[in-house]
Amino acid sequence: MSQFWKAWEERKRSQKQRKLDKHSLKSMESIPETRLSSSLQDNLSLFEAQLGNSDDFVIRRFQVKSGQEAAILFIEGMVDREIINNYIIRSMTSTNLSMTGPEVNELESTNQLRQAIRNILTGNSVLLLDGQDTAYLNNTCGWDRRGVEEPKTESVVRGPRDGFSETLTVNSALIRTRLKDPNLHLKHFVVGQRTQTDVHVMHIQGIAHQPIVQEIYRRIESINIDAILESGYIEQIIQDRRWSPFPQIQNTERPDKVVANLLEGKVAILVDGTPFALIAPAVISQFYQSPEDYYERFYIATFIRLIRATSVIIALLLPSLYIAFSSFHPEMIPSRLLIAMAAGRSTVPFPSVVEAIIMEMAIEILREASVRLPGPIGPTIGIVGALVVGEAAVSAGLVSPIMVIIVALTTIGSFATPSYSAAIAIRMLRFPLMILAGMFGLYGIMLFLIIILIHLASLKSFGVPYMTPFSPVNLLGLRDYIIRAPLNWMKNRPAMFHPEDEKRSKGGWRS
Repeated sequence: MSQFWKAWEERKRSQKQRKLDKHSLKSMESIPETRLSSSLQDNLSLFEAQLGNSDDFVIRRFQVKSGQEAAILFIEGMVDREIINNYIIRSMTSTNLSMTGPEVNELESTNQLRQAIRNILTGNSVLLLDGQDTAYLNNTCGWDRRGVEEPKTESVVRGPRDGFSETLTVNSALIRTRLKDPNLHLKHFVVGQRTQTDVHVMHIQGIAHQPIVQEIYRRIESINIDAILESGYIEQIIQDRRWSPFPQIQNTERPDKVVANLLEGKVAILVDGTPFALIAPAVISQFYQSPEDYYERFYIATFIRLIRATSVIIALLLPSLYIAFSSFHPEMIPSRLLIAMAAGRSTVPFPSVVEAIIMEMAIEILREASVRLPGPIGPTIGIVGALVVGEAAVSAGLVSPIMVIIVALTTIGSFATPSYSAAIAIRMLRFPLMILAGMFGLYGIMLFLIIILIHLASLKSFGVPYMTPFSPVNLLGLRDYIIRAPLNWMKNRPAMFHPEDEKRSKGGWRS
């Protein structure tokens, strides 16, 4: 009997190992660290063993003018055929180049099979020559790319109009063109066992706090996942508290916003294939600020920030306050308003909490539907749908007119938040707040707000308290919290990020 169980366990182990071996053959780490040989045919056999089953893997064999055999390897659709045909193959077949001379030796090269294959899979081409154990790497990337366009999610009235694209090198260049600092440091990572996604981590040496930089490096290096398709993958993996509804890493499409944060001592993370860059560490105040706050005069920026703060309060509290007042505290409502509310609710068959949840869910469904519809139709359907549904619901006596006004104000208030990830957190928290208001009135609202504040006070982003400079209090940091002080008052960088160079200006500002 014991031999039976031993045989059964051995069979299960062998099946599991075969399954692991089957999957490992498809990842980059499974490619052996093999050195190339001096035989062209042997080298081609090595490449074919790894990529030969794919129909878009192309091997072009030719003979250079001196008679030496050569081959160029690439993935169809990822390279520029004109460069390969006119500038590589034609020049090598028509010009008597010395294949061991400086013309070829100046190219980037490798003698490792894995590195050569990775270059092929990233859109480069590999040149092999008979008699040489070296693969020459050619930058022949030529797939279609989206150009630099205005950001779709972070439009501003005053400010630059260029935004990131899906090309990593272009995004890094957009930052470099604005920040011509030799201390701007870039570190390259490759994340994702199968996607082999390129990631750039940028910070300014001498400003960014090195323990924060090293912690970000450590978390990115420890990522063990097969695919990174967007920067959101990295954001979810490296953030401190994964169960919190509040974002702990900021994302943006704007190069000017990234540069401004780099100058404050933060770190930028760029991911190939997405126009959204990540900024870490992050505090709650920066999600409700816009780049144009610093392009306008300080009193205009302060006024706009106060409007945003009011909008956040409306988006979070207005429906629950209506429920609490109408259900538990009608004595706090002015008499004339109470009579108007009672008249409007006379035909409504639901309690106010059910009424509010139905309307809020209808608006959320309309909002999500308008996003998924084709571009020209989406906003129109969203507006018309909200008007039609609201008017029909009032006419049918399902909701009161004042509830339609409250839901409309709540929706408009949520759109005033510059960051989508911060706005969605407020939208999510609104529903439990309405339920507690329907159960306990103002007591339920206060209890939930206290829980939210305790949670926010406990959050950290790479060691930086999430509520700073409000908690712990930093009086200098409050100059750029809700009120935006004049620029000549903000001579120091935010102390919350522990910048190594604390001064923004060495010689002072003009008064």
